[in-house]
Amino acid sequence: MQEARPLTPAGRRIVAAAEELFYNRGITAVGVDLIAEHSGVTKRTLYNQFGSKDHLVAAYLTGRDQRWRSVVRAAVDASDTPVEAVTAPFEALRTWCETNTRGCAFINALAELPDPSHPAHRVAVNQKRWLLNLFKELAVTAGRSHPAALATQLLVLHEGAVATQPLSLDTLPESTALARVLVQAGTSRRH
Repeated sequence: MQEARPLTPAGRRIVAAAEELFYNRGITAVGVDLIAEHSGVTKRTLYNQFGSKDHLVAAYLTGRDQRWRSVVRAAVDASDTPVEAVTAPFEALRTWCETNTRGCAFINALAELPDPSHPAHRVAVNQKRWLLNLFKELAVTAGRSHPAALATQLLVLHEGAVATQPLSLDTLPESTALARVLVQAGTSRRH
């Protein structure tokens, strides 16, 4: 897949069909024949657009990542204080989970694609690193002590809430409350 080349209408249909199928059925369970059928294109068109299923999976996850980051950034921007902004990704998760009921597509992809050289594996890992770095940046801005440790704690808590979401346990309210406690417990940095 040539990253600089914009997707054609057929390419967008392929990614949309792949997203629905990969998210609902699993990446390894879905073949290119089914994706081509659901998107109304030939396998040749699919391969002309993406080169391989691996690159299509990466394109699917890249699109989700861009949408997720947008939802998180909107939640951060809507925060009234820097301290509140640190837990904004938990609020974003509440909105995100309303329409994404099978857990985290990135965690799912990492479980199905353990090879670090797979292009979709790299997209999923980068998404988690981005969230960890965002938590750290927000903790620094909020003047929390030990922002790297706090960021790690928040990431683990956030990912736990995501991972338990398909179980209908509704751990998000408790996870969000605990995240606020962790952020509030951080003392201001010494200058």
